[in-house]
Amino acid sequence: MIDILHAPLPYEARLPERAPADVDLVVIHCTELPDLAMAREYGERVLYEDRGTGASGHYYVDRDGSILCYVDPSRTANHTRGYNPRSIGIELVNLGRYPEWFDSRRQVMTEPYPEAQITALRTLLQHLLERFPSLRHIAGHEDLDTAMVPASDDPETEVPRKRDPGPQFPWARAMVDTGLIRLDT
Repeated sequence: MIDILHAPLPYEARLPERAPADVDLVVIHCTELPDLAMAREYGERVLYEDRGTGASGHYYVDRDGSILCYVDPSRTANHTRGYNPRSIGIELVNLGRYPEWFDSRRQVMTEPYPEAQITALRTLLQHLLERFPSLRHIAGHEDLDTAMVPASDDPETEVPRKRDPGPQFPWARAMVDTGLIRLDT
């Protein structure tokens, strides 16, 4: 049994529906924000005016292991360019590079992922494997979005647009007994 709090984003019904068989990938993110409340606020922003939707993962896992569903995985959420129709996005609350994401002097991600968060993630992955038998692959956001952007402190220097879940993420512990394979890009 898994305890998931359903807290749909206001625009969830506008997101395209998809068949469970079309979903074969889980993308692990970190919020790069200080807390779940700020992540929710960001998710509620309408960024795509033509569709009336924003950017959000499907699930959010807080540091204490609580799991929230912002977008039902039967719908396509906007979380990883080029991979949204086939993937489920899971956001882990973690500071990442916050608040200076693109400062070349602040690219080190130092916050570890608490055990309660990783345990909850593993439980969620097992739940998703039961719900979506077509799931085969897992990737980090940084594996799929490798774009570089000018650094905020020095436009002549480039930094990764995405670095999540980052070097502190314990891939081996998170994936144990899932059968999921890291996606080669």
